[in-house]
Order: sequence, then structure tokens, then C-alpha cells
Amino acid sequence: MYVVLLTLLLVLPMAGAAFADGAHGGHHAPQLLSQTNTTVTYEGNRVTVTFGPVDLPTGHDGELAASLPKHHFTLPDDMTMVGFHSAVFQKDGTPLPRQYLHHILMINQSKDSVACPGEPLFFAGAGMEMAETRFPAGYGVKLAKGQKLMTIVAFYHGVPPTKDVMASFTMEMAPKGAAVQALDVYQVGVNVVCFSRFGERRADETDEGIEIQRGVQVDRASLKFQMDGCVKFAYPHGHDQALLIALENKTAQRTLLRTVPDVAPDGTFQSFLPHQIYRSPQGFTVNQRDEYEMVMVHHRPLQEPLMNHGMGNYLLYMTAGVCTNRS
Repeated sequence: MYVVLLTLLLVLPMAGAAFADGAHGGHHAPQLLSQTNTTVTYEGNRVTVTFGPVDLPTGHDGELAASLPKHHFTLPDDMTMVGFHSAVFQKDGTPLPRQYLHHILMINQSKDSVACPGEPLFFAGAGMEMAETRFPAGYGVKLAKGQKLMTIVAFYHGVPPTKDVMASFTMEMAPKGAAVQALDVYQVGVNVVCFSRFGERRADETDEGIEIQRGVQVDRASLKFQMDGCVKFAYPHGHDQALLIALENKTAQRTLLRTVPDVAPDGTFQSFLPHQIYRSPQGFTVNQRDEYEMVMVHHRPLQEPLMNHGMGNYLLYMTAGVCTNRS
């Protein structure tokens, strides 16, 4: 089993100077100074960022990812992202296991994060879940011409020797002129997701996640939202050995999200099946008044000698204000 370590806010905690230069807070992933090709292509209503090729492993010691240098780009026109998907493969097109991917980050340096004040907006990304994302019809994330966008990819170091490893991240854009309501992006997690709060992390938490001990482990983190919003889509992120991720309103005693991954018998992550990914045009409300809690459950087999690190995160895509048409 590969242990994939995703540095997330989601999810992907980097900010300030560290976020701007693509560094991991406190633990720098080795950057590849050769084979650093990153391209951005535009085809119809798709914008695709392609990383690599690179030969893995990279010769570094330890359980670290091999990071390509950050890549800056701008869009040729105002666009609205209505979905995204990612892939990892070899140069000849051969698909690779999702455990090769450490993370892909998509950052808008021209817009501030609401979830993490003072940090740039993390608006999309992928870890090993590589979930197919499509927002409800009529909603999307607006990206303006000239905004400073940045993307970062890291491949997992502890994989079998493999040549010409590549990854891609494709943003599906709304047709030009389509009426689309703007979605805000808000990150939440059991692990600390904001760089400015790294000092508040638990003793058993690193950039890689929270240490998972043998047997069943339940981890919780309290949460207060910094805005009122109506959640239309929730992108989940988890690691190997994850059994459950949930978001709960403790004040109203209501479970808002309950996401169960598909895993192999040994706990290796397979995917989040489509019916486990929240998507609704009606949505549910979160607010600044109530107390919330994030929960994640893992099971590490008793015979598994290697320590794993877990994360339980969501990227919440929401409209501002309370839901006007509740289900």
C-alpha cells in the first residue's frame, strides 16, 4: 500500500510567502530542477494544465513528494469554472495508480481566501481521490482575465521506479455568455487548513496529516464559519485507511455531510463514488453563528507496521448568504 501524503489546506496548507513560492510550510518537498515542463492549453471550453514528464523516484530520501516548480499563468479572457478533473499517467498515455499523485493545487493569487484571511484563494485541486467534479447547472467559480493564477504539482516519492510520469488538471469552463451564478470556495478540515494557524496544530499532526494509530481512530475539530453561505457542492479529500469524513452542525444537531470512501480490503483508498459526493442546486446553509465540527474516521490494520497520516477535508463551493430554497 502506498501512503499518500497530501499537503492540504484541504486541504493544502500554504500561504503568505510560503504559499506564493510554492513551498510546504516547514517541510520543503524536493523540487525537480530538470524535466520541469508545465504547459497550459486552451481547447474549446477547457483549460488543461499538464505537468511533466518526470522520472520517479527522484533519488531523494524519505517519504517526500517530488515537486515541480510552481507555474504562473493568466487566462486569455474572463471565464467561469463549472467543473474539473485530474489524471496521472505516463507520457505514452498509460494510466498510473492514483497513489502516484501527492497533490495538485490551483491558487488565485489575486483573490483573498475567506476561510483563511490574509492568504490567497485555493479554488480547486486534487489529491489521490481525483474526483470528477461538476457543479450544479448554473453555478461556477469566476476567474477574471489577468488574475494571477498559480499551479503546483507534487508526485509521491515512494513509488516504484517509473519513467515519464505526468499529471494533468482540466478545468471545464462555461460557454461564453452563459448566465452563471458565482460560487465562493471555502476550505474546512479536521487537520489545520490555514498556514497562519500552523502553530495550533496537534502534537501528532504534521504537513502530511494526523498520525493514524493501529485500529479504529476518530478525530474531530471544531469549526466556526467566517461567512454565511449556501453549499452547492462539496469536494472531499482523504487518504488511505479513511472510513468516513463528515461535517456537522453541533448547534442544530444536524449532520450536513457524510462521505464514505470506497476502499480495498486492506484500507487502500479507491475513490469517492459519485453518490458520496455532495451536489445539489438547493444546497444547505452554513452560518457564522453556529458551532460546527469536522469528523474523520480511519482504520489502520493491526498488522500494518508503517505509520500513515490522515486528512479529512472538504472544499465547499457555496453562494453567499443563506439558502433561499431549502430541501
